[in-house]
Amino acid sequence: MENIFDKLLHLPLFQGVSQERLQETVEKVPFHFLKFRKGERILSCGDECTHVRFIVSGRAMIEFESKVLKFKISHELEAPEVIAPDYLFGLDTCYPFSVKAIDNCGILQLAKQDYVAMLRTDDVFLFNILNYLSRNSQVRKSQLLNLGNASVQERLVMLVSAFTSQRSQNITMTFRQRDLCRLLGARRPALVSAISFLKDNGLIDMPDSATIKIASRHDFLKQLKTTV
Repeated sequence: MENIFDKLLHLPLFQGVSQERLQETVEKVPFHFLKFRKGERILSCGDECTHVRFIVSGRAMIEFESKVLKFKISHELEAPEVIAPDYLFGLDTCYPFSVKAIDNCGILQLAKQDYVAMLRTDDVFLFNILNYLSRNSQVRKSQLLNLGNASVQERLVMLVSAFTSQRSQNITMTFRQRDLCRLLGARRPALVSAISFLKDNGLIDMPDSATIKIASRHDFLKQLKTTV
């Protein structure tokens, strides 16, 4: 059975680090392990990102809801996973989403100042976070540059990519059609046609006209032959 160190080594922030090196680091910096019960809130929208947080057991639900449009998207993350380290740095360090435990969930967290101190101890840790942040930035710029030539279904893919993580599962979007059209820059007939195409090809499920469900982000993007 994998221990916490084994699980962390699967994450991009610890790639290339040996278990011995990671264990040595964890012993020197104050990691804290927190337990959350099923349905318990882990983070609220607007909370400041003061720690880097890792899901080391169980599953968590990430939920974003627009304050302007009737649009909400949620997705599940299963251990091992890191929760949006993008918000540790920059002008906006507040989470734009809420996080709650789907079942009993274990979170390992490290305060920002301690994480920065850890980065200074080993270039591998530093390059991993730089690569993580750079990749996310480059992907979003690529999406913006390609937006003008993208079909409506490709824009839907970009939307899912922007609001979810690489290993997200059970993605659910709820919306009002006219608001989703505004987000995608599409007319309603084109949106309906794109959704019908995705549904007919088994890429999405629609329990009702205002809800889209995607079981696996990876499969969704892969089958649409996109690298976003």
